[in-house]
Amino acid sequence: VAAEAPAAEKDRTILVLVQLAGGNDGLNTVVPFADPHYRRLRPTIGLGREQILRLDDTTGLNAACAPLHRLLQEGRLGIVQNVGYPNPNRSHFRSTEIWETASESSQFLATGWLGRYMDNACGGAPGEPCGINFGNEVPQSFLSENAHPTFSFPANGRGGRGGREHLALLENMLQAHGDGGQAADNAGYLRQTMMDALVTEKRFQSILAGYRPGADYPASPFAGSLRNVAALIAAGVATRVYYVSLSGFDTHANQLNTQNNLLKQLSEGLAAFQKDLESRRLDDQVLTMTFSEFGRRPSENESRGTDHGTAAPLFVLGSRVKAGLHGQPPSLAVDRKQDLRFSTDFRAVYATVLGRWLGCDAGKILGQTHEPLGFV
Repeated sequence: VAAEAPAAEKDRTILVLVQLAGGNDGLNTVVPFADPHYRRLRPTIGLGREQILRLDDTTGLNAACAPLHRLLQEGRLGIVQNVGYPNPNRSHFRSTEIWETASESSQFLATGWLGRYMDNACGGAPGEPCGINFGNEVPQSFLSENAHPTFSFPANGRGGRGGREHLALLENMLQAHGDGGQAADNAGYLRQTMMDALVTEKRFQSILAGYRPGADYPASPFAGSLRNVAALIAAGVATRVYYVSLSGFDTHANQLNTQNNLLKQLSEGLAAFQKDLESRRLDDQVLTMTFSEFGRRPSENESRGTDHGTAAPLFVLGSRVKAGLHGQPPSLAVDRKQDLRFSTDFRAVYATVLGRWLGCDAGKILGQTHEPLGFV
């Protein structure tokens, strides 16, 4: 019964998934500053006390995450520590696939975890996408067994000139297909699909172009995408799942400045998004969650960077989140060539989001039962 959740409505819960593409280094994001092994493993890229915002007596946030630190103090940010999966894979492509399909490391699934949510629990509303993505490709998370309406925007597509050019392209393609014959044939089906896309595109571009946010967003494509998510939510679009990506986290060399700049973009964008939602009293509906395909090695490399690793923390953000640290921190008592051993399976995070936030049968979607966590 729980798996047959009602179709999306304006006042139902919404998930915003934020991908940190490239493999974000967890130990310089959520920093175990009191652990002597941290300095041993990272003699040059380890953060000093002045570069950390304390969370407790042993752990702190990278100072580039100051806006997120304030949200944690206000009770709106949770941090799930040391998240990973058994038999980790260090390939960007394969590990991303594992996270997006919620598979075992030895298992290959054709559907994404959110696509299976759409199959089982998302009836959608007429004319509304079940999922909306801001990026150049449809995420694997959205792949489903059954056909569901989804929609993709280029990152930071706000309407205006770029939006008009995209609309003109759709209109030209539609005209090129003429009448398309009978609705039952392939040409007719294609024409109808393009017409639906054009109608949705025009409506959404109008919403994005006319939106007046209740917060000042940074001038970055990532923040612009979050602004657009807020615009669609505020317009009453019935979509329950949004997907946004921030890339560049593959920090093999000269990590400190690169990662700090990315964490600053992430933190400032998420803080503006949360403030915008709160200004419109929509914050109780929205849960935002980050993920990355893997963390980095505990030890730094010779290029003052870090190589592909395993477990890392993730953030959950919202007015109904239980703030603070969740799960067990990683043990750093490892050799220089060893990886972290995860303590929280990422599918337990998904089970919590599916069951406690989206209100459906998480076991049916994930194919197994996971004990939910306490952040919702």
